[in-house]
Amino acid sequence: MTVTHERPSGEVGTARRRKEDARLITGRTMWTENITLPGMLHLAILRSPMAHARITRVDTSAALREPGVVAAFSGRDVADVQGSLPCAWPVTEDMVLPDHPPVAVDEVRHVGEAVAVVVARDRASAVDALAAIEIDYEPLPVVLDMPEALAEDARLVHADKGTNKAYTWIFDSGEAGTGQSVDAAFADAEVVIKRRYVQQRLIPAFMEPRSVVVDPTGDQQTVWSATQIPHILRFLMAVVTGTPEHKVRVIAPDVGGGFGGKLQVTAEEMIAFIAAQRVRKPVKYTETRSDSILSAHHGRDQIQELELAARRDGTVLGLRVRLLANMGAYMGLVTPGVPLLGAFMYNAIYKFPAYRFECTGVFTNTTLTDAYRGAGRPEATYAIERIMDELAVEVGQDPIEVRRRNWIGHEEFPFNTVAGLTYDSGNYEAATDKALALFGYDELRREQAARRSAKDPVQLGIGVSTYTEMCGLAPSRVLGALRYGAGGWESASVRVLPTGKVEVVTGTSPHGQGHETAWSQIVADQLGVAFEDVEVLHGDTRTSHKGLDTYGSRSLAVGGFALVNACQRVVDKAKPIAAHLLECDVSDLEFSGGTFRVRGAPSDVAGKTIADCSLAVFAAHDLPDGVEPTLDAEATYDPANFSFPHGTHLCATEVDTETGRVSIRSYVAVDDVGRVINPLIVEGQVHGGVAQGIAQALFEEAVYDADGNLLTGTFVDYTVPSAADLPDIVSDRTETPAPDHPLGVKGVGEAGTIASTPAVVNAVVDALRPYGVNDIRMPCTPERVWRAVQGGDRS
Repeated sequence: MTVTHERPSGEVGTARRRKEDARLITGRTMWTENITLPGMLHLAILRSPMAHARITRVDTSAALREPGVVAAFSGRDVADVQGSLPCAWPVTEDMVLPDHPPVAVDEVRHVGEAVAVVVARDRASAVDALAAIEIDYEPLPVVLDMPEALAEDARLVHADKGTNKAYTWIFDSGEAGTGQSVDAAFADAEVVIKRRYVQQRLIPAFMEPRSVVVDPTGDQQTVWSATQIPHILRFLMAVVTGTPEHKVRVIAPDVGGGFGGKLQVTAEEMIAFIAAQRVRKPVKYTETRSDSILSAHHGRDQIQELELAARRDGTVLGLRVRLLANMGAYMGLVTPGVPLLGAFMYNAIYKFPAYRFECTGVFTNTTLTDAYRGAGRPEATYAIERIMDELAVEVGQDPIEVRRRNWIGHEEFPFNTVAGLTYDSGNYEAATDKALALFGYDELRREQAARRSAKDPVQLGIGVSTYTEMCGLAPSRVLGALRYGAGGWESASVRVLPTGKVEVVTGTSPHGQGHETAWSQIVADQLGVAFEDVEVLHGDTRTSHKGLDTYGSRSLAVGGFALVNACQRVVDKAKPIAAHLLECDVSDLEFSGGTFRVRGAPSDVAGKTIADCSLAVFAAHDLPDGVEPTLDAEATYDPANFSFPHGTHLCATEVDTETGRVSIRSYVAVDDVGRVINPLIVEGQVHGGVAQGIAQALFEEAVYDADGNLLTGTFVDYTVPSAADLPDIVSDRTETPAPDHPLGVKGVGEAGTIASTPAVVNAVVDALRPYGVNDIRMPCTPERVWRAVQGGDRS
């Protein structure tokens, strides 16, 4: 099934430079912050300095007297209209779901929660007036630690709920009928390995901070937002505010990154909406970077306890996973479901027969968590790939050999996994072999042995990560079975203009992925038009009235299918017109390279192109009887299954045992994302993802003090890596097309992030095995590494 770099002729597979980059890179575009409307006011938000407190008094009267101030209000002032921010994923029937007002009314439950709002004629006046607002707080006990939050006498984040446990969700392969009893697997085990891994809390550091403009002065409530989900945002804004949906228009202009952090209906969007209604003028809010770090949702923050059962020859028999997932103080749009996305991926590329997963969601006095690049799948991959290395050590085998013994062979696809999924296709052998060759695995192992023998203070570590992921988030029936509140279908429409130019409207909404380029390449091949003649429209619910937006590597895998279907409908509509123009029967036509020809006619006989047909439609002087004068077509697509990219990443680290410093010496990524539309885009996505995964492994962590204050509130403290901190990345591919997709694509946006974190940490731990180290908590900072070497705190 594996095809390496075989390409169809045409645009698909061509390394085109991105259409959108000229305007994005030069700044000649429209970010939300660039928008200025007549009479527009500016909004500033006063945020709680307390992690948990009762609000006993809010006085905004002095703020109202400040220069330029038009309005000021507290949560209590808008309690009757602000509603509760939505959660779309009640994962169990008994899930605890507290109200989440955009502006706190009676209590604050994390530092950074909005407590009052000022609207003024300019931003500086709004910010200055915040200082005049008087608020009295009555401090309440704080709970930050998940195990402490679940204790019987725990302090409660939401006293009215009587518990900090949000839900418990369980999957058992024996009960589900997807595998054997996990208890029986452990009873037969010759080797049992137990490990506890911590997924530290991360903060999405998107390039463009969140920004929103609301204009209530027209016939519609128009909202511009730096969001990943304009369609979902419109729907939920209408539901939460009671505004008729057709009176809400959401526009996502060019959006500077998301990483899941903009997959949200934010308090700030709702506050701007409420403020605009109160003052009846356009209102803008743009967060500062500190606001963003403090109040935009965070990611990860899980405690993973794993037990792996195996035979002495390295064959895995079963896996138990117990997970604590920090919800934060409230539920975001998909907060409770994020760990469940990982639940189906702990078995990874392996075919062991028994599996049990149990997740408990926990409330704490911290910023809410939600989707962060990969959303559940990087966490699962990290845990299984870490413990597979521990198994290799325990049974005395090379980590590659342990993986080979357990992975699904390329001839075994489609493969029903113990977690209940059906993997469509894959070739883990090919990707791994290619990665090993590029990496120089055997040579590096020899160098490692020499350094160990010489007791070199700088030890060499080699990290392996073989992964698969669940992409193309859909299908709707599966999402429904998991109690997710929306479907997973996607929409596309194709409009052929009289001159033969083509407008494509997609329901996906890019924030840097290059949709305009990739979509143009697909349409160019499907309709036989020039790449430059295709215009891709997106991100405006008036233009693109139907869609489910961009997240979970779904845009191409789902939206691309809809696009191909729409193009095929265009061709079908053009057929009778072309036949009429060529004076033949439709059954005698063939369509190739954008031109209809009479089958069997000499090649030098002119045919009719899509452009010829579109001009004929425009004039409509001579169409066949009963033919509608349009070539425009629309299609939606709801897949029957997910797609499953995979790959092998290898990392070599040099670890200074005297200082704890970690340097990445080499990094190889071989990914199999199915058919590649644009190699440049794929490579860019992989590089960005690897950078984000390395950041989790070595640099980034959100840290709270004992009172719930975020200590990493700036980029001085929250150490996002720079280009100088990252290695040269050698990336290559194998191609195993998705068998049920017309393009064969699978998705790539999260691959690098999923694979890289365990590769790096496995390499760091591998370097320090001679020192008795079998785990280092992420991020593997010099201090943590040094302490581990000294035999101190390794967690």
